[in-house]
Amino acid sequence: MAAIPKLAAQTGPAALGALAGGGKPALAGAGGKPALDFKAKARATATDFEAVFLNSMFNQMFTGIDGDGPFGGGGGAGIWRSFLSEEYSKSFAKAGGIGIADHVYGALLAQQEARAR
Repeated sequence: MAAIPKLAAQTGPAALGALAGGGKPALAGAGGKPALDFKAKARATATDFEAVFLNSMFNQMFTGIDGDGPFGGGGGAGIWRSFLSEEYSKSFAKAGGIGIADHVYGALLAQQEARAR
């Protein structure tokens, strides 16, 4: 769950400047490279955010599962189950997820445009 503090740090206004490269607006630049760099980082951040959300949802789904199954219900089942749900969430988010990343990406770009004005 080390991704949660990382994502929390990346979603604040100061972090948007850091994503853009030194706090300067990244929408205009020589050859468009800074803008593309910000967009790639914003997309990755949005996908990571969706993966964290999905991980939370999967962990809630697996809370009531006990006994037999792929983990056999032993003492370490909870730990391995958390690893499995984390991988599921990353896989789902990379494959398009449930649409949260698209909304977060749009919000990040809108905030950056507002700061550039």
